[in-house]
Amino acid sequence: MDTAYVTLSRQSGLMNEMRLVANNIANANTTGYRQQGLVFSEFIRDMPNTPSLSMSRAEARNTSLQQGVLTETGGQFDFAIEGEGFFMLETPEGNRLTRAGSFTPNAQGDLVAADGSAVLDSNGSPVFIPPDAASIDVGADGTLSVNGQLLGQIGIYRVTDPTTLVREGNTRFRPQGDVDPVDEPVVLHRFLEGSNVNAIEQVTRLIEIQRAYELGQSFLETEDARVRGALDALMR
Repeated sequence: MDTAYVTLSRQSGLMNEMRLVANNIANANTTGYRQQGLVFSEFIRDMPNTPSLSMSRAEARNTSLQQGVLTETGGQFDFAIEGEGFFMLETPEGNRLTRAGSFTPNAQGDLVAADGSAVLDSNGSPVFIPPDAASIDVGADGTLSVNGQLLGQIGIYRVTDPTTLVREGNTRFRPQGDVDPVDEPVVLHRFLEGSNVNAIEQVTRLIEIQRAYELGQSFLETEDARVRGALDALMR
């Protein structure tokens, strides 16, 4: 049965990758979405007096931090990051990172995301927008001002090791490693960053996965027929 187990481990990995690629395609137009990939690795079982058995595992995910397309929206509270970094949001579960920069002031004047999570400044405090501010001026580094009066600076943060990011939902990440402010952030006002998914590439990959999965399924059916034939022959 070793042959079947090896193939099943491969099929399981392909199924996981198929779900992941399908999610990438579904979020090709989601603001701030980062494309995901799956890393296949080899697991070798080595037992005394028996041949070693090599099986595949596909559990580790990587996230593409490639820049998405920047689109001018004209929105007063739309922001996009050019280059490295993330916006920091304060949520009930802790601080989270995101590249989705569509915000709005709440009733208290704090700049928040769609779910009410506060946007943090470079000092880790909520960004405050005066309720009577007709418009705001935004510097290239994310500094906010009204009528020449400095309000603060939108915090742009980077993680020391991007592989420690844990995805939560489609556009947010929970940092597990060190998080530091970006030294020279570049923030575009009235812009949003689109998804960095290459839709054509992902559709092509989905077709490849489906074909590989069908090939594995055909092999399993052939192997099942071979085992059944051997058992029938032994029982005669």
